[in-house]
Amino acid sequence: MLHITGQRPDGYHELQTLFQFLDHGDTLHFQLRDDDAITLTPAIDGVPEEANLIVRAARRLRETAVSYGKVAEASALPGVDIQIEKVLPMGGGLGGGSSDAATTLLALNHLWQLSLDEDTLAELGLELGADVPVFVRGFAAWAEGIGEKLMPAALDTPWFVVIHPGIEVSTPAVFGHPQLTRSSPAISMARALQGGRNDCEVVVSALYPAVADALNWLNHFGTARLTGTGACVFCAFDDARQASKVLGRLACERPTWHTFSARGCNISPLHAALAQA
Repeated sequence: MLHITGQRPDGYHELQTLFQFLDHGDTLHFQLRDDDAITLTPAIDGVPEEANLIVRAARRLRETAVSYGKVAEASALPGVDIQIEKVLPMGGGLGGGSSDAATTLLALNHLWQLSLDEDTLAELGLELGADVPVFVRGFAAWAEGIGEKLMPAALDTPWFVVIHPGIEVSTPAVFGHPQLTRSSPAISMARALQGGRNDCEVVVSALYPAVADALNWLNHFGTARLTGTGACVFCAFDDARQASKVLGRLACERPTWHTFSARGCNISPLHAALAQA
């Protein structure tokens, strides 16, 4: 759910939302170098290197290491080759870029042996994007503010069917739309766990008929919802068998849509991997 409870003088919107992780996402590989270069391969289409959140996170962490006295100068830290296996659709509202940035912060904090605490890394993440801190923290959460005030949440872990209908939603266009609801009453986390809505859904459906089509299709099998500002929509199922049956129908009836199923999880795969490192 995503409720918009107000708008701040700086233009940011006050939110109430629930974050949960999926056991499906991009994979990043890190290999330290003998020099101080930071590289990313392959390049992401349409995203200049200086704007890529992965590269920005690595550079910002290096700057922070100097300011915190971990190293005398940035060049004292080895460079890193970062390779990404991109599986999440761009502009889908699934937090792929935010997750990749958080993964970079946590992985390089480990590899560079900086020992920066989670609070510091979450603050760095917030500089990169409002959704980055939840991936740094690594637990399912109830979020308020602009999404940075987090409280752990124990959520059910169903299987989700996720549809990306092949378009990219402009988040600024959604939040700037005059018909967007900006005055939802604030509710408690306990109330949100009983059910809520996504205040962006009406506007996104009106602006992007492909999203409305995906929601209507998925609503035949349960309660379909928009994730963030979209373009992805999702529906929860009790088990993998049910989700698989719906995926089979999608493959036959809507073969041009990007679809997948994944299990919800309350501890992020990133933190599970780090626990084994």
